[in-house]
Amino acid sequence: MAFTSASSTRRQSIAVIGSGIAGMSAAWLLSQRHDVTVYEKNGRLGGHSNTVMVNTSLGPTPVDTGFIVFNDLTYPNLIALFDHLGVETKVSDMSFGVSLNGGRTEYSSVGASAFLCGGRNLLSPRFWSMTYDLLRFYRHAPGELLGARDDMVSLGDYLERRGYGEAFQRDHLLPQAAAIWSATMGEIRHYPACAFVRFFENHGLLKLKGRPQWGTVGGGSQAYVAKLTAAYADSVRLNCGAVSVRREAGGAWVRDASGDVQRYDNVVIATHGDEALALLEDASAEERALLGAFRYAKNRAVLHTDRALMPKREPLWASWNYVGDNPDGGCIVSYWMNKLQRIESREQIFLTLNPRTMPREETILYETDYDHPLFDVAAIRAQEKIWSLQGVRNTWFCGAHFGAGFHEDGLQAGLAVAEQLGGVRRPWTVAAESGRIFLGGAPAQPEAIAA
Repeated sequence: MAFTSASSTRRQSIAVIGSGIAGMSAAWLLSQRHDVTVYEKNGRLGGHSNTVMVNTSLGPTPVDTGFIVFNDLTYPNLIALFDHLGVETKVSDMSFGVSLNGGRTEYSSVGASAFLCGGRNLLSPRFWSMTYDLLRFYRHAPGELLGARDDMVSLGDYLERRGYGEAFQRDHLLPQAAAIWSATMGEIRHYPACAFVRFFENHGLLKLKGRPQWGTVGGGSQAYVAKLTAAYADSVRLNCGAVSVRREAGGAWVRDASGDVQRYDNVVIATHGDEALALLEDASAEERALLGAFRYAKNRAVLHTDRALMPKREPLWASWNYVGDNPDGGCIVSYWMNKLQRIESREQIFLTLNPRTMPREETILYETDYDHPLFDVAAIRAQEKIWSLQGVRNTWFCGAHFGAGFHEDGLQAGLAVAEQLGGVRRPWTVAAESGRIFLGGAPAQPEAIAA
């Protein structure tokens, strides 16, 4: 059975709304055979692939503020894409640290001394309670949850039922997950435990050794964005977001922010789920139910050089540093960009999400907002059915919310939509190429023309 739509054998006009990784990859593959127009509300392409040039002792230095890292285990398509485009990558460091209660509770994975906070944690019963439960969770959670009948029990309920202590929950597991998904600890507690543990297991986070090797893009993520979008750069409408989509027999009408209305054979909506639903003038009950199931958390990202927003003890500084939840919303995480992106400047550069106290004004380099999906039971249930919307009334959907919310998830969704709609095959083959998203009955190996 061919993984293509009935109209994929003829040249089509296709609108792609949104230019995050899902939209960029869908447009890239579709443009090999079809006429593609990309609508982007911002003045740049890339979505969370957002590189800022910072003046340092090295000269103008690219620093990422959204998508930063990937690994060699769970990002197979992204690695294949980078190889295909000739994108330079560098080895990264994914150490993790926690600093709570004004620095009274601190540890990190930088090394044994940092984990023990220079020996201070040896005398802390709370620290040893955390460590005991950490090892217990690593050992037992996969067997208890992966394959369990009730796969929608929340993480918070599971932890309480199994008697995991407050120290493990609040000092380690929930902060780590909050940093990964840019959510608060309270929001993380509502995640389905089975999906949570499956993600941790797949990413090697439930073991102390043999974890994946992480990497980052040389020159910042802007380097891959430029190469990925070069083929259709003349068909991009920046600062011209779509404001509505109206479907009719055999096509769809797209109205943009300038008031212009264009008809296309098909439209690919590569935005967040809630944004996709808001675009549809005539959403069906199924579209309202499935797209409306996804909620998002807004996170303020501040790029700066203020050391006061890092852990109290500099020897404990890790690449990712969780420093608490902000009462006004969001988790507070400080990323040490020199360590993450191998920036060897004299200046130390940090990216902090949702700072409770803003960095000193003279240290602020850039500010922006990012929205991240929240994966509660409703969202996970919707993921299992959302592919059924594809192609109905000439409308297609893709985004990172089809999977775990990361770059590989958005890429897998964008490529799969392009293959099914456009009949053009991605120019590589990897194992489990769509393994992070739900494709329903779609075959694993599409029969299509290679790009």
